[in-house]
Amino acid sequence: MNQTRKKSSSDGETKPQTSFVDKFLRGSKLRSSKAESKSKNNDLKTIDVQHSDETRNTATLDTDTPVTTEMELESSLEKNEQFLQKLGEKAVDKCLDLNNCRLSTADVREMVALLPSLPDLEKLDISWNDFVGGTLHSITEQMHVVSKLKSLRLGSCKLTTDDVRALGEALNALPELEELNLSWNSKVGGNLPLMLQKFQEGSKIQTLELVDCALTLEDGVFMGQLLPMLQSLEVLDLSINRNIGGSLNSIAQGLKCTSNLKVLKLQSCGLSQKSVKGLDAAFRYLGELRKLDLSCNKELGGGFEDSPVQLATLGRLEVLDLHQCSLTTGDVLSLTQVIPLLSSLQELDLSANKNVGSSSENLLSRLRFLPVLKSLLINSCALERETFTALAEASIHLSALEVFSLSWNKCIGGNLKLLLETLKLSTSLQVLRLSSCSLVTEDVAFLVSAIQTGHLTKLRKLDLSYNDSICDEGWAIFCQNVWLLKELTELDISLRPSTFRDCGQWFRHLLCAVTKLPEITEVGMKRWILSASQEEELEHFDQHQSSSIHFDHGGFQ
Repeated sequence: MNQTRKKSSSDGETKPQTSFVDKFLRGSKLRSSKAESKSKNNDLKTIDVQHSDETRNTATLDTDTPVTTEMELESSLEKNEQFLQKLGEKAVDKCLDLNNCRLSTADVREMVALLPSLPDLEKLDISWNDFVGGTLHSITEQMHVVSKLKSLRLGSCKLTTDDVRALGEALNALPELEELNLSWNSKVGGNLPLMLQKFQEGSKIQTLELVDCALTLEDGVFMGQLLPMLQSLEVLDLSINRNIGGSLNSIAQGLKCTSNLKVLKLQSCGLSQKSVKGLDAAFRYLGELRKLDLSCNKELGGGFEDSPVQLATLGRLEVLDLHQCSLTTGDVLSLTQVIPLLSSLQELDLSANKNVGSSSENLLSRLRFLPVLKSLLINSCALERETFTALAEASIHLSALEVFSLSWNKCIGGNLKLLLETLKLSTSLQVLRLSSCSLVTEDVAFLVSAIQTGHLTKLRKLDLSYNDSICDEGWAIFCQNVWLLKELTELDISLRPSTFRDCGQWFRHLLCAVTKLPEITEVGMKRWILSASQEEELEHFDQHQSSSIHFDHGGFQ
């Protein structure tokens, strides 16, 4: 699973005093049009000052002491208005997005002072800001002034147990809340009931994300009890909580009451064979499910062996991710019966399941019954000649395919011609990944023939890396023709980490081709060693190229 990588914050409390406003403007974090901003500022000036007895009684702009006199109120409003003006007329009352702004505790206080001026705020995102941790109470105490809030995102804020408790108390003040993201906060684990027990039946929550929160077995049991209260729930992400696998039966029981659920993510949750059977019993109640992610659960293998017929009832399922699940031969046999019935399937990931390659001839051949399949990932599945042939024959019928990833399947080397008809018939293919497939020069020639005949015109990303058996002649043929892929943005021909080779004369053809590719931004060629003259050519190319193209060659040992 690809997670967002947090930027490190090394400044701490003593970082240079870059104001909250400057950070805000750099990222254009408050999103609205200038006209809307002017209108809101004018409204703030006329409405708040002229008539609002309630505001006079409750406003707490810069301190926790209520403003009790009209003079103090006007002074505070004037100060707040000046703050809004410093935002460059970008302040809006509906969206405050400070994601990854490296907020300090002082910034948090300044933001809190702003909240009373945004009574119509609907989205607040302060994720990936470490200094929010330990100060959340100052924000939650102001939740009553933003009671229209629909989205609250606090991912990776280093929340403390006190923060979690304070948030639990504040959720009562947010009756319109539809989205809550607390991912990557380890203190949520073991404290989930403290925070979410205030959710009542009829809650409007549609999205609940608790990725990598160190949830415990008890948290999982609580989640199973909570789910029936969340009738509007559409997205549930409990990924990377390895200790909740033992409570999946409880969670599965709760899922039976979430008939509106569209996305269920349980990546790396310690699922077992028993867990799969429990989930299968819940699938018949999830007729709206569009995305199911059970990936990276290595103990899951064998869970599909007893023909999970309810999985086949997910007629609207568009995404099925089962990569790295240790699927057994029995699992593959059962999935052969089920997957072709998922006629709405658009994305299928079976990667890193070795038995898919040795026992999946029937499964891969039946993929032809998935007419709208757009993404097919079968990386590192130990495909054999027979199964690859079955896949190639089936892929001819996948006219909607946009992403085709076959990396780390050695049998493709010398056999790429089996895919030639697919490559010729494809009108939608945008991503083709053939990394570490033991390709040889003959394979490159077949690929070039498809390119020369006007096919693969939509291709944007092509990965041929770690195919060290291709000789210089093969790379020369390829580089002389790659310019025909006019929409290409990324190309990777890197060598594997253990290999270093001198770059051949084809490098000049590559530079020439790149000048004819208007969309190209990245060329990966790691561990190809450039000669001194080639280094000069590349330097000259960089100096005279108007567009930004990154050559990642790393040509040294």
